[in-house]
Amino acid sequence: MYFCYHSSPLGTLRLAGTQDALHQLFFPNAFAVGEAPEDWSYKEEPFTEARAQLDAYFNGKRQRFELNLAPSGTPFQRDVLAALQQIPYGETRAYSDIAHSVGRPKAVRAVGAANGRNPIAIIIPCHRVIGRDGSLTGFGGGLKTKQLLLNLEANHS
Repeated sequence: MYFCYHSSPLGTLRLAGTQDALHQLFFPNAFAVGEAPEDWSYKEEPFTEARAQLDAYFNGKRQRFELNLAPSGTPFQRDVLAALQQIPYGETRAYSDIAHSVGRPKAVRAVGAANGRNPIAIIIPCHRVIGRDGSLTGFGGGLKTKQLLLNLEANHS
């Protein structure tokens, strides 16, 4: 597993993955989960395309990421992550909408938990999920970051 850091308007992001796929993208405050494991190697080359696409996204020039992703999780969690990727740029969905889209309409809390465990933030757009009443809800990058991402997309839609 390789990792690198990438400067963004949100702070320094940590990317991790293999030569073939991105496995993780964490916000600066998520580094509290620990440093990169000792058996990981710092290497920027596997993340050249991801970093370029992130820069384009933050500059309002990219609305959809085209990367090989390999998020971890249970089959249900991966279904939720796949549903998140179907939320159009600049739009939001409620947790209940995602629960319906994965065929588990009563699993709203489980959807929230899966959303919260998204290992590839921004690229898998968990920031586009809000409360049914339109309120911002918990977010791994913090609510301020969530609002910044939603504002960025609203300004470039």
